[in-house]
Amino acid sequence: MPPWLQWSLIIAGAIAIIALLVFIRRQAAMLAEGRRRQQKAEAFQAKRRQDMVDSIRVIAMAIEEDQVEYSEGCLRIKGLLDHVAPELMEKPPYEVFMVVYEQIRHMPTHQARQDTETRFVEKMDKERFEVERRYADEIRRAATAIRHHPF
Repeated sequence: MPPWLQWSLIIAGAIAIIALLVFIRRQAAMLAEGRRRQQKAEAFQAKRRQDMVDSIRVIAMAIEEDQVEYSEGCLRIKGLLDHVAPELMEKPPYEVFMVVYEQIRHMPTHQARQDTETRFVEKMDKERFEVERRYADEIRRAATAIRHHPF
C-alpha cells in the first residue's frame, strides 16, 4: 500500500474518531441536561404535592375550629384529595367529603352564584345547610382524621 494512502486512511480515521468524540460529548451533555430537567420537575411536583397536603391540613383545621363552612371545606378537601390521594375518598371516615360533594356539586359558586336569582340562591343555601347539618359530626371526624393522616 503506498504511503500516501496509508496517511490518508490514518487522517480519515482520526477525523472519524474526533467526529464520534464530539457526537458522544454532545449526547452526554444532552443526557445530563435531561436528568437535570427531570430532577427539577420531580422536585417541583414533590413541592406541589406537599403544598396540597399542607392546604388539606389547614382546611381540616379550619373545619375543626368552625372557621369555614363545612360544605366549602368538603369541596376544597375533595378537590385537593383528587390530586394527592383519591383512594382515600373511598375509605371511612374520609368518604364523607365525597358524599357531601356529590350532594352539593350542582350548586352555583363564584360568579355563577352572584349571577343567580336571589330566591334560588337562598333555596340552595337552605339545602346546603341541611346537608352540612346532617353530616356535621362525620365531617368533623374526617377533618380530624385527615389532618393527622400520614400522606
